[in-house]
Amino acid sequence: MRLFENASYNIVGNLKIGYIISGVLLTISVISLLTRGVETGIDFQGGTEFVVETSEPLTVGAVRSPLADALGTEPEVKEYGSANELLIRSTVGGDVTELSALVVGALESANPNVTLSLQKTDSFAPRFADDLKRGTLYAVLGSLFVIFIYILARFGSSIPTRSEDLAFPLGAGAARAHDVTITLGLFSLLQGVVPFSLQIDQASIAAFLTIVGYSLNDTVIIFDRIREYANIFKTDAYATVVNKSINQTLSRTVVTSLTTFIVVAVLFIAGGPVLRGFAFALIIGVVIGTYSSVFVASPVVVALKSRNEQ
Repeated sequence: MRLFENASYNIVGNLKIGYIISGVLLTISVISLLTRGVETGIDFQGGTEFVVETSEPLTVGAVRSPLADALGTEPEVKEYGSANELLIRSTVGGDVTELSALVVGALESANPNVTLSLQKTDSFAPRFADDLKRGTLYAVLGSLFVIFIYILARFGSSIPTRSEDLAFPLGAGAARAHDVTITLGLFSLLQGVVPFSLQIDQASIAAFLTIVGYSLNDTVIIFDRIREYANIFKTDAYATVVNKSINQTLSRTVVTSLTTFIVVAVLFIAGGPVLRGFAFALIIGVVIGTYSSVFVASPVVVALKSRNEQ
């Protein structure tokens, strides 16, 4: 299937629209991250997390009070997927079996007419959580560094001495930073608003790295066509070459993104509450990644490469 047959949109000529959209999204994301922050999972905090299913809906207050007495500290309690499922998170660590029995016993004593079942239990020691946070930071920064080196080796000069020689890796790096920042910003902005968990945990980090890889693949396709057309249309302005390249790859970009979006949307709908945050991150990533390949990575390349023409 081929869409946008013989497309000739003046995309590069209207990049100011892209600048405005990206600027607004980045501003909102950064403000939300600085003011609201992000909700981290128990694997980044240390402590114990329980998912409890109840035969009847229980209010958060009816759960938090008896658990505070049993655990010695007030836990975080919220709905998890439905009114009959509760996510209970506490900084208390120790033997998981004993803690599980303590939680279930406290809830059964406070709610004798409600049947309870423990669906999930996770426990992470504080030291393990610190190691995981450090490893995650290294993984994200390392992936961005490897991407920069890969794009530089594939599209850049063997010995880059000017900003123009770094146009492709800088364009790809800017787009990846753009994608991750906006995705994190939406997680921060929408936490507590949407009816599913948007906490940052190991699954979310996997989603972010997947977004980086997916978006990079789309960007490389466009960059390949730009390099090819730059050798064919040597007398054209570089902005014109980039515009032709984007139009020629537009069908492939949209079809690939659309099919990926459908698959991830199905995962979001049918995957259950455990996978909903992961799938939501991928949905955002597919949309933002497709957009950034055209309206972020390519404009950076145009801005840096066009300096040679001035």
